[in-house]
Amino acid sequence: MAFAKSGFALVTPASKGLGFAFAQQLLSHTDLPVLVTARRDGGELRNRLLKETSNESDKAEERLRVFEVDVTDETTIHSMATHMREEYPKASLRIAITVPGVLHVEKSPSQIDAADALHSFKVNALGPLLLMKHLAPFLPTKSSNGFADDSPPTSGERPWKLPPHAIYAMMAARVGSISDNSAGGWYSYRASKASVFQLAKTFDLYLRSRSRDRAFAVAMHPGTVQTDFTRDYWDGRHMLQPDESAARLLRHLCGMRTGDSDGRGRCWDWKGEEVLP
Repeated sequence: MAFAKSGFALVTPASKGLGFAFAQQLLSHTDLPVLVTARRDGGELRNRLLKETSNESDKAEERLRVFEVDVTDETTIHSMATHMREEYPKASLRIAITVPGVLHVEKSPSQIDAADALHSFKVNALGPLLLMKHLAPFLPTKSSNGFADDSPPTSGERPWKLPPHAIYAMMAARVGSISDNSAGGWYSYRASKASVFQLAKTFDLYLRSRSRDRAFAVAMHPGTVQTDFTRDYWDGRHMLQPDESAARLLRHLCGMRTGDSDGRGRCWDWKGEEVLP
């Protein structure tokens, strides 16, 4: 398979907002196979992505693969991993963007609902944990061959270039930072997103041993992005568009190196600034 030496990309979920923007970026600015997920209506997602991705993208229709995955249901993640292993047996995961997220707002402790809080942890914390479990085997090991350079897309100069190592990036949030918490509230969202800081660090320590400089893990903060997720907070403040946030994050992530001084295992925002735990 021609793509085996270049690897493949994965965005989960990609049905809307930032996930959709990340998938568009990867389809438009790389030649990699791009795997995406949605909880339902995978065919509809495929059609939207192909319609809204640059017509000049090299063989986008052939490179795009959609899986139906619910991160709260491990059997769907396992099924995706099984198909990935069958369809891409000799390829490594070159860039993974995991962005599951749900927000149940609690302004005071009295508003905490047990079912909603559990849902927050299932999606925001357990979801990334299960994705990590099933995707880790696809990342290159320290003995893996290096990735081949993917050729520039026909649309011309790309806004960022994939590095020679793999990137595993998971979506955190600034409100998950304990040191940055000055307003309170959003109890289950803050607590569940705080776990992503820990997951990124712990997974990166694993990759230091398994992959060395062939792969690293990081967490991301996208900024305040105008999506359905933030609809209740469209109050006139400056908000990023999903494509702007995704492009800025990819530019920073792809510019990082695997050395200890370059920030692997930490959380970085769309401006390239570290968000402390």
